[in-house]
Amino acid sequence: MKTARSLTLPGAIAGSIQDGDTLAAIDMGSNSFHMIVVRVTLGQLRVVDRLRETVRLGEGLYGRGKLDPQVRDRALDCLSRFGQRIRKVPSRHVRALATNAVRQMASPRDFLVPAEEALGHAIEVIAGREEARLIYQGVAHVQPPKRGQRRLVIDIGGGSTECIIGTGLDTLMRESLQVGCISSTRRFFSDGRLSRRRWQAAFNEVAAEYQQFASSYRNLGWHETLGSSGTNKAIGAICQAMGLTKGAVTAEALPKLRERMLEAKHIDGIDLPGLTGERRPVIAGGVIALEAAFAVLGIERMAISKAAMREGVLYDMLGRGSEHDPREAAIQALTQRYGIDESQAARVHATSLRLFDQVSRDWALGDDDRLMLGWAAHLHEIGLTIAHSQHQVHGAYILAHSDIPGFSVQEQRFLAALVRTHRRKVPGDAFDALPERLLLQARRLSALLRLAALFHHAGEDEPMPLPRLEASGSVLRLTMDRDWLEAHPLLRADLEGECDDIRGLGIELRLQ
Repeated sequence: MKTARSLTLPGAIAGSIQDGDTLAAIDMGSNSFHMIVVRVTLGQLRVVDRLRETVRLGEGLYGRGKLDPQVRDRALDCLSRFGQRIRKVPSRHVRALATNAVRQMASPRDFLVPAEEALGHAIEVIAGREEARLIYQGVAHVQPPKRGQRRLVIDIGGGSTECIIGTGLDTLMRESLQVGCISSTRRFFSDGRLSRRRWQAAFNEVAAEYQQFASSYRNLGWHETLGSSGTNKAIGAICQAMGLTKGAVTAEALPKLRERMLEAKHIDGIDLPGLTGERRPVIAGGVIALEAAFAVLGIERMAISKAAMREGVLYDMLGRGSEHDPREAAIQALTQRYGIDESQAARVHATSLRLFDQVSRDWALGDDDRLMLGWAAHLHEIGLTIAHSQHQVHGAYILAHSDIPGFSVQEQRFLAALVRTHRRKVPGDAFDALPERLLLQARRLSALLRLAALFHHAGEDEPMPLPRLEASGSVLRLTMDRDWLEAHPLLRADLEGECDDIRGLGIELRLQ
């Protein structure tokens, strides 16, 4: 256990997190797995433990996304040790995120199921741009930028590199490249040999990746550059040990570092002051990634950040438990972008939550489930921007494949499944993209969204008596005011038809 230190909280403690609570964030990177454990103490996050293990998960990928069994076992052993450390921490206070290496697997589920069992907590896979957002959150909270100034943050991981421009706590641009210290070393120097010709060829290919967004980044501009992650820290330490800088990385220092590496002629022979044996096998790919970024983006100097994605995950957890949940802003942005009828969305949202509150105890649904149902209700008609016919299919595609800040891949797929199944027949593969642990609640939330959408199918503001809903296992009993229902024969017919359609969720609807 390392010496404890404090991270200042941005304002009041989130409502669902109390003073004295313990939180844990796990970052399952392509090179290393990290865990940070903190305790909320007098308005601060006090770091009580940091664990790091070099797993090299990205190194174990071969063929078309297959994972080497030895690397798999190494990862599971690490997660098991992490799990022992946090076995008493409630699941709602633990967030474990998997990044590029898991994204590249042919079958992530085959790895995630035993991984979750080893850790004892759920593991979420995040997209590259969400990874970028969390990296920026960590850096911005730990090292707040000057007011009004834009900052470029570069994070070189094992399998990907994230580049973010932000101001204050907000990101303005986010990009994620398939360039990292492990992936680039394997791609360009798989046999370990180093030469000037091979280095130049590798540099040209990596530089082309940055060129895709370089113009827009340079046009926006920034006042300072910060590098996060172990690769950037290692390069900064080497520059300092070589007497080239005082710990930063500069445009003048990188060529000298590169020339010193090329003198070795082989990765195994690289002997740089400040370079650890653990970092040596992958440092070439990291230097390539950084040198290309400096050249294409026109960077002169990059300071090294004390923070990384794991700190960002902690602050994101705090935001999720407060009125500053980043997912709320993302839902509102989608509502505006796709021109969703907000009045209709509000009607379905209100009714779905009233139904939820009646059955949540019997169906063991929690606060997170209520949030997901509410967001799905807001977005259930998002597919209308494409076409009315099969709009639930279009909406599901939008939600599954869009860049939605604050949401993990699983959360987006969860929303997509609810929207996909909120009307018509339930397709047999509607929930195939979800992990087993989420299937039951997804089907139950879908049933509630279907009923809420059906009640407001006409899109009118006419007051409706609150339906009474009771749940018992897979059976839902719906009771409505008989006189009101007789006065609305179309709704009655829709409800009778729903008794058949909803069976695709494994749920039986009984009208009382």
